[in-house]
Amino acid sequence: MKPLIVLLSVFALSTFYFKLFKKEDQFALSGRIAMAVMLMFTALGHFMFTKGMAMMLPDFIPYREAMIYGTGVIEIAAGIGLLIPSLRRLTAYLLIVFFILILPSNIYAAIHQIDYQTGDLDGHGLIYLWFRIPLQILFILWVYLTLERPTVQ
Repeated sequence: MKPLIVLLSVFALSTFYFKLFKKEDQFALSGRIAMAVMLMFTALGHFMFTKGMAMMLPDFIPYREAMIYGTGVIEIAAGIGLLIPSLRRLTAYLLIVFFILILPSNIYAAIHQIDYQTGDLDGHGLIYLWFRIPLQILFILWVYLTLERPTVQ
């Protein structure tokens, strides 16, 4: 829920800024800024709640904590990449793949009732998937829709 609040709040503030001070609509840019900030926010969790996030991965996956740190770095890099014009498109497509690849860990965490912040087994359970799966789809669509399309002349 917190990442969604960050995403929507930053989008609203950024959109308001461009409209008020630049006198233009910059929805795609505002969307990329919002996603970049949200990714920085979620990356923090990878470093603050490493143990709990590692629990979101099945035991057969080796180097789970290193993988959590690595995905945190990926989120930081993706946030930066979305804001660099020459990297934007590649970053967006890789980020979409990333969002698809991490969905199974969220499903695993829900099935096993993992609370990644506390590292305990008292999470929201399967009901969480009714929020998380649509949220993941929203993130994917958000990234795709905030890509600036080349104009046809």
